[in-house]
Formats: sequence, structure tokens, C-alpha cells
Amino acid sequence: MTRISVVTGASGGIGRAVARRLAARGDAVALLARGSDGLAAVAEDVRRAGGTPLPIEVDMADFAAVDEAADRVEKELGAIDLWVNNAFSSVFARFADIGMDEFTRTTEVTYLGYVYGTRAALSRMQPRDRGTIVQVGSALAYRGIPLQTAYCGAKHAIQGFNEALRVELLHDKSNVHTTMVLMPAVNTPQFRWVLSRLPRKAQPVPPIYQPEVAAKAVLYAAEHPKRREYWVGGSTVGTMIANAVAPGVLDRYLARTGFDSQQTDEKRPSDEPANLWDPADGPGEPDAGAHGAFDDQAKSRSAQLWLSQHHGLVAAGLAGAAAAVWAAARIR
Repeated sequence: MTRISVVTGASGGIGRAVARRLAARGDAVALLARGSDGLAAVAEDVRRAGGTPLPIEVDMADFAAVDEAADRVEKELGAIDLWVNNAFSSVFARFADIGMDEFTRTTEVTYLGYVYGTRAALSRMQPRDRGTIVQVGSALAYRGIPLQTAYCGAKHAIQGFNEALRVELLHDKSNVHTTMVLMPAVNTPQFRWVLSRLPRKAQPVPPIYQPEVAAKAVLYAAEHPKRREYWVGGSTVGTMIANAVAPGVLDRYLARTGFDSQQTDEKRPSDEPANLWDPADGPGEPDAGAHGAFDDQAKSRSAQLWLSQHHGLVAAGLAGAAAAVWAAARIR
């Protein structure tokens, strides 16, 4: 039976990679984004991979438009089985250099866009008592870093919102599930799309992972949604542990390193596109695809992700090894 999936922010980066992977398993995939050219390109990706695309131009900061998009999905494709919230925008700048209208817009797209997408999905899934919502999160949902106050604030808000919603669903013994996937730095087009006031070009803080690693984690979470969170990449695990154990030390470390590590050595061009108010992949703009400009640095695998997805097998293996050691010691 064909599954009906919805991906927001589908025209580039992680959303694009997730859409391709869903199509490869035969899903009908509703693709929500603002950029018409990017949507046309990802729709072709989905067709090529074996799925059925439904591209819909929508601004995730507009709840009425999001709810209307969900209506269209159910009318044209069928009942929604999976909703993946992924769309975002932001500003790379010191907080003092961000206009309050820009901060508001970032919050509306990156946080409220998840709230609106979740409400649109939930209002259709709850009467059927089935469905899954995956929130594409970030290690920055727990750890704030300089030059990304708007983004970090939104990701922290998503984490709290999703946690509270999950508890409500557990209380109701609902068969609708929500889970969150915390991402590391990912090689996506955002670093040339996001509005920046930095003197040099923005970059993800290494280690950097390819969007296909992120997409694999999202699909695993969608298929195993009862776990509250998934952490992707060793850097995410390290960040979470360091922030829990010594957050003050991490504050000082980031104060020393967090400005340079988020910028390349190249000067930022004054005509760099920005997608805060308008899509950077609209008519006449080049298709960005899933990858950013850091293919030469990005990892295509994550050992931590494999271990996380096979923790039962790993635990059994470790228990077996321990038993063998104990038995050998007894014999000696």
C-alpha cells in the first residue's frame, strides 16, 4: 500500500534528501516549499526515484496556507501517514545586528512553521488514531551558539513544544506518534541562502555530514517513532554531553572559537542571496539541490548513527563478549 508523506522545506538540503529517500521506498510525497523552481526540481527527483510527487508552494509561517495544503494532500493523494517538519530560515549575525522584524520572521518560519505543520497533521491523524510526525531538530535545540540567536531560540522552542506534545499523546494512549531528530552540521545550501551580516562566508562547524546521512536518520525515526529523540553524528552526542556536564566551560570555549569556526576565509559577497523573506530558489534562480558547497569536507557515513539504530544488537554483542570473558576467566 502506498504511504502518503509530507515534507516541508522539501526543495533543498535535508528536505530534498528526505523526499528522495521516501520516493525510493514508493511513497507518494507532498513537497511543501516556497521556491517554484526548487519544487519543480525535487518533484522530478521524486518521479525518477519511483515516488508520486505533489509539489505545493506554501509559506510555513501562514497557518491557513499550511492547513489548506494539508487539505489538498488528502484530497489528491489520500490520508497522510507521515509529516516531516523541516522548513526553516534564519539570520547569521550578532543579536544586536538583527532587526526585530527579521527575528520575528525567523521565529515564525522556523518555530511556528513546525507548530503549524504539526497542527495540520495532528488534526487529520487524531480522528484516525494513526500517523507519525517527525521534527527535524538540531543539537542547537539544547546548546546555543554565537551568531545564531534566532535559529537557536527557534530550535529550543521546537524541542520544548515537541516534548510537551509527546507527553499529551502518551497520556491519551494515542497511536499518533511524534519524535525529534537532532542533527549535526549538515552540508546544505542554507549557508549560501540564509541572510548573513558576517564579514566572511558562513560555513557549518565541522565535522560536517552529508544530507543523505540526515535523511537516513529521519526515515529510521519515521519507522521507529516511539523513541522520543534521535541524535545524529558523534559531534551531536559530544555537544549534548558537554552541555549537560560543563555548560559554563562550553560557553567560554564557544566564545573563543564560535565566531571563526562559522566563517570561511572568503569574503562574503555583497549580492549574496537571502531566503528570509523570499525564496532563493524561485523563478530564474538555479536549482540548489540537496548539497551545499562543502562536499570536500562532508562525511557520507556516521558510525554513531549506526550504533544508535542498532543499540539492541550492540548491547547483546557486548553482553555476549562479557559472558565469554567471564567464562574464560572461570575456566582459567
